Amino acid sequence: MVDLSRVHVESFLEMMSAERGAAVNTLQSYERDLDDVHAFLTGRSVRLTEAASADLAAYLASLARKGFKASSQARRLAAMRQFYKFLYAEGLRTDDPTGILDAPKKGRPLPKTMGVEEVGKLLSQAEAEAGDAAPGQLQRLRMLALLELLYATGMRVSELVSLPARVLDQEGRFLMIRGKGNKERLVPLSQSAISALKSYGRLLAAENAAAKNPQESPWLFPAASKEGYLPRQVFARDLKNLAIRAGLTPSMISPHVMRHAFASHLLANGADLRVVQELLGHSDISTTQIYTHVLEERLQQLVQTHHPLAKQAKKHE
Repeated sequence: MVDLSRVHVESFLEMMSAERGAAVNTLQSYERDLDDVHAFLTGRSVRLTEAASADLAAYLASLARKGFKASSQARRLAAMRQFYKFLYAEGLRTDDPTGILDAPKKGRPLPKTMGVEEVGKLLSQAEAEAGDAAPGQLQRLRMLALLELLYATGMRVSELVSLPARVLDQEGRFLMIRGKGNKERLVPLSQSAISALKSYGRLLAAENAAAKNPQESPWLFPAASKEGYLPRQVFARDLKNLAIRAGLTPSMISPHVMRHAFASHLLANGADLRVVQELLGHSDISTTQIYTHVLEERLQQLVQTHHPLAKQAKKHE
């Protein structure tokens, strides 16, 4: 009996092009992936159009053994799903063998972060520039306030740039942040963050009072944008420029990296994972667990420093 698998692949690709408007690159990718599946199944004396779930699972397992990344395995599975759905819709199969296949789990990459020394350099540069009374000081004070708040609280950049102006009227060392899903959380402020915020607030008020047509903005960091506050893209760009002036690699620094630095540095210095979860505004502890590598390093250091056998080993070195 003639194997019509190749003919059905061609029909599938024609359908994807005509009905779904798939791009040429997408079609070529589907074709390569399905050719690879076909070659594997041929080695098992199984036709592509007749493959069972076990055959396709074996194919995915072979990819894993060859060291294919989870993302590459997931792409092959996506191609197979589309193809077998097509066969089912065309009445060429009575089932979809990919229905019970699980997508390979992607390992969660460790977040980029910054060392304490790098954060110190960035803050020192911002502080030095903010102290310059030349024209444009308000923008420089704003950058210092943004950085101090970000590193003190670990808030999301969207939460930071959209802080309300009433923050300036608050007394005390805590800040109320409205996060995802309008959930509110209370975070403590460092003395340096409070100081930077006050300096920025004083000059902002002075410049507003001196303006011919002063306009009261409801935002802490007002800007001539659609939202009325500083766009996060502008802050990210200005942060990279500050990093360059501080002698740091700009590609390694962003508002999100600063958020990761906040969490990593807290954990490295003994903070509880649940506390960090609350401060970051994560609804699920599993999201915060990307930082467990920091905890593991700390635990190793604790054992090496305090375990009696480790102490004895050091004596004999």
